[in-house]
Amino acid sequence: MGPPPAVAEVRSAVRRCLGEFAEGDLVLAACSGGADSLALAAALAHEGPRCGLRAGGVTVDHGLQSGSADRAAEVTRVLTGLGLEPVACLQVAVPAGPGNGGPEAAARTARYAALAEAAHRTGAAAVLLAHSRDDQAESVLLGLARGSGTRSLAGMPQRRGPYRRPLLGVGRATLRTACEALGLRPWDDPQNADPAFARVRVRYQALPALEGALGPGVTEALARSARLLQADAEVLEDLAAKQAERVRGEEGGWRADLLAGLPAAIRTRVLRQAAIGAGCPPGALTAGHIDALDALVTSWHGQRWADLPGGVRGQRQRGRLLFTAGDPREPAG
Repeated sequence: MGPPPAVAEVRSAVRRCLGEFAEGDLVLAACSGGADSLALAAALAHEGPRCGLRAGGVTVDHGLQSGSADRAAEVTRVLTGLGLEPVACLQVAVPAGPGNGGPEAAARTARYAALAEAAHRTGAAAVLLAHSRDDQAESVLLGLARGSGTRSLAGMPQRRGPYRRPLLGVGRATLRTACEALGLRPWDDPQNADPAFARVRVRYQALPALEGALGPGVTEALARSARLLQADAEVLEDLAAKQAERVRGEEGGWRADLLAGLPAAIRTRVLRQAAIGAGCPPGALTAGHIDALDALVTSWHGQRWADLPGGVRGQRQRGRLLFTAGDPREPAG
């Protein structure tokens, strides 16, 4: 007799993801101790060895809540008990104050930096993330509300850099049911029910209201739309990366005249890539920031600069777009 249906669905999703790796590769599961990531870790522990892979885990202590160190230690014990090896427990410092995009964005940036460090230190081929179909729908709805464009409407990619999201097609309820079937006891982060966070309001207010008005299936439809848009977004990102090499100035900065000649869909993506390369946290960079940079290129009338997250400023100087930290000098157009 096979595993319970929920467990089988999660394992199948993870098994499909693992097919790209070579025998002996190490793959890590990022786990917070919540139901989604516990189900992911258990599935990796089961499927990894059967695919000829080494399966490990990593948890991150953000230090933002009382008892977080004890919870991180408990997650480490659970991951080890599942048979994952190695298991890393990392502590991060989450910066506060302006320029960090708010507490959620700052925590996300610190977490991804820690996961990247864990992958580098262990030589892992990839880090699996436990974002579910429900998370994807929430991301799309938030992007739509913020007017963030195609990138946000395309949601979270299944793969980017060392990260893989094998559960984007699996519902949150299925993941919790899988934990129950396996006897795993997830930790429910109280911040996931705090209406001070926009994502929580989307989860418990906006999406249920949409389901009530439009009928069931809104979550699945939003996630499906994200999957369809993702292919378009990837093509545009690739085109922007190729154009970025052409418009970068030989003496540093970015040539405003060449940027201005690019189609808007490509130009704004080049600007975003440039800002991130200059040190802006990706999660804190909004469409408004990109619009301000774009105005320096296409609507130049002597404006001084555009303030960006992470203490970065974009300014136009002698026909080039420059990114600086600190107090920039008065630019000369």
